[in-house]
Amino acid sequence: MIRLFVAIALLFAAVIGLDWLGGVPVSVAVEWPGGAVAPPLRVVVVGLVVFAVVAVIGWRILSGILHGPDAVRGFFRNRRRDRGYRALSRGMIAVGAGDARLARRFADEATRLLPKEPLVLLLSAQTAQVEGRGDDARRAFDRMLETDDTRLLGLRGLYIEASRAGEAEAARHYAAEAQRLAPGVAWAGTAMMEYQSADEDWTGALATLDAGAAARLVDKAEAKRLRAVLLTARALQAEDGDPDHARAYALEAHRLAPELVPAAVVAARLLTRQLDARKAAKVVETTWKIAPHPELAEVYLHVRTGDSARDRLKRAQTLEQLKPYAAEGAIAVARAAVDARDFPLARASLARALRQAPTRRVCLMMADLEEVETGDAGRVREWLGRAIRAPRDAAWTADGVVAEAWAPVSPVTGRLDAFEWKVPVEGDSGPAELDGPDLAERAVRPIAPPTPPDEPPSAGGTVAPVAAEPEPKPAVREPETVAAAKPAEPVAAAMATAATVAPAARPAFVQFPEITRPDDPGAVPERPRHPGPVAGPAYV
Repeated sequence: MIRLFVAIALLFAAVIGLDWLGGVPVSVAVEWPGGAVAPPLRVVVVGLVVFAVVAVIGWRILSGILHGPDAVRGFFRNRRRDRGYRALSRGMIAVGAGDARLARRFADEATRLLPKEPLVLLLSAQTAQVEGRGDDARRAFDRMLETDDTRLLGLRGLYIEASRAGEAEAARHYAAEAQRLAPGVAWAGTAMMEYQSADEDWTGALATLDAGAAARLVDKAEAKRLRAVLLTARALQAEDGDPDHARAYALEAHRLAPELVPAAVVAARLLTRQLDARKAAKVVETTWKIAPHPELAEVYLHVRTGDSARDRLKRAQTLEQLKPYAAEGAIAVARAAVDARDFPLARASLARALRQAPTRRVCLMMADLEEVETGDAGRVREWLGRAIRAPRDAAWTADGVVAEAWAPVSPVTGRLDAFEWKVPVEGDSGPAELDGPDLAERAVRPIAPPTPPDEPPSAGGTVAPVAAEPEPKPAVREPETVAAAKPAEPVAAAMATAATVAPAARPAFVQFPEITRPDDPGAVPERPRHPGPVAGPAYV
């Protein structure tokens, strides 16, 4: 409707304009050899407009006739190109979806329609990868090396294929070539840094990392972390041969990443060797507040050589106060207390550790404590049995590999900074009885072993050998008589007033070398008590 009004308005405007031209006092005379004419101005204007329209239409017709073949060829060429790009797009989608048959179909169609398109080579290579034809994929990537636009793409594809095939030298060659052509490519720099780390070329790896950080290919925080890892590895390498430089590397790594436990351990160890105990303790305390770790506790307790066991116990208590709710602090105090012969404190600390983390290591420490303090083979065996079923402790883990010590690179993938301090993945996580306060109470409160049917309990908690009777009498369980505890020893008092546990409530034991089962009908020889630490039974 609006267009109709506009057309009518234009028509009225044209009529008014022509009428106005009729009244303009302008005369036009047209003469030619056969005569002359003097038409009105409006006729002249209309004639000129009609002539212009006819001229434009004639030129378009003539131009179409002259350029018709090219236009027809362009039409079919554009149609072919559109079909080729449509096939290329569908082929990429099929590759992403993993449909090898459809990807091969569209790849062949795109190759036929777009023979000079670089993306067609990429589609062919990826289709070959989906189909598992590595040789065809490599040939496609080799063809990409012939042009400058696709050379980096071809190098990356060849690098991936060589890595999949386990050809480390070839993969390293392609990564080095890509880094030479384009230093700003992130994947090439990362690959070269990992290869240099695998060769323990820490200087070259640091230079590669600095180049990537300067080009802003690596995040600033990640670059600091990786640099700290490389410096720690370099410090470990130079620890024995060049301790001065190793200390500088370790301290710089600790400054860049205070949470990196290996850096703090190496720095503290080197500072201890150079008799700088105060600085070594400060380094350990800084990292301990962020990430408590048993290696930190070990180096902290021996930060000053020649200290007595009591001095190490005080230092362990100081370390525990920095992070009061960490189980590692209680474990460190318990270990130092055992060395200092402070068994009540050791038992109380292990009880706290059992409430927080009832792991195998804590159960084994309880077995050691029972061995040193009481020498009771039954209770030692009980804690060893619990240790077998207890959850695993945290360890240095990388790509499914559990290592005894930290390493800068993964032994499986070669990835830098792959090791983490965490509990390894396992199917069985221990029985339910290891959770809750019951286990901690058993650590504080000693449990009397069940009385064998043919042997009465002795006053010292051990079983005296007696001759076997021909007809053993039924066992009568009686509470064990314990002397009254002193008021200054609350743990000992709790141990003295603890109730006995029925034999049926005790878990099944695992047989260990040189240890007789408590419920064995035979005689159990009396185990002498030792004044000092005694080597415990073999652990499984």
